[in-house]
Amino acid sequence: KTALVTGGARGIGAGIARCLADEGARVAIVDIDGPEAEKTAASLPGNAFGIAADVSQEDEITAAIERAARELAGLDALVNNAGAATGREDISQIGGPSFASQTQVSWDAFLANNLRTTFLASKAAIPCLRARGGGTITNIASIAGLMPSPTLPAYGAAKAAVIHLTRTLALELAPDAIRVNVICPGLLWTRAWEGLSALMKATMPQYRDMEPRNIFLEVVKQGVPLGREQTPEDIGKLVAFLASDDACNITGQEVAVDGGITLTIGS
Repeated sequence: KTALVTGGARGIGAGIARCLADEGARVAIVDIDGPEAEKTAASLPGNAFGIAADVSQEDEITAAIERAARELAGLDALVNNAGAATGREDISQIGGPSFASQTQVSWDAFLANNLRTTFLASKAAIPCLRARGGGTITNIASIAGLMPSPTLPAYGAAKAAVIHLTRTLALELAPDAIRVNVICPGLLWTRAWEGLSALMKATMPQYRDMEPRNIFLEVVKQGVPLGREQTPEDIGKLVAFLASDDACNITGQEVAVDGGITLTIGS
């Protein structure tokens, strides 16, 4: 199969691209950081390449998907992974401010980076998937879209919208044999958590003597029923399954890969 992964240069996206390539897929990685996308693509087995594009801009993601479809001779799977737990215009607010202090600029940035990206990439890819006689769209949301997130109001709202959009597209595209599902990752050691852990170290006395990585692991120990962090490969393996013919009857579903965090809601 052929696949395109947005935001695939690092972190979860890179793990997804690696798992798809390991299963034999030819992969295009689209990322705002073009050199890093090319570097990640070069590390994968088989035919993989990187494309520089801002997924929140319609002309850029449309051109990237059209190029990928040409070079891959068609597109079977789109993975909407591009997103951010911080707004580009408000990067100092690691994790995002509370709702009361959220600015319109910050709010709009979160929605642009997490919801608009999914909308634009899906819109551009659907004709390519139809041309193949069907395919898959797998959206990457977050458990923040499933549970209250007082410190992540805009991010959580955007991810909840991605979950809703997934169900809507699954119904609309079913006659075209295009399956649409969404994965909600839990706690992963990403750049966002590196920043958040550093902030916790600087502002919370109980973490002052701990390294950021160990702060993250302590949060995992306290908040994840299975007691272990999630990894990009955890997400990537599920993406590969959902993109495969083994999942031919699965559409419109949300799966939390979170070690059981969402089981604790309301407990």
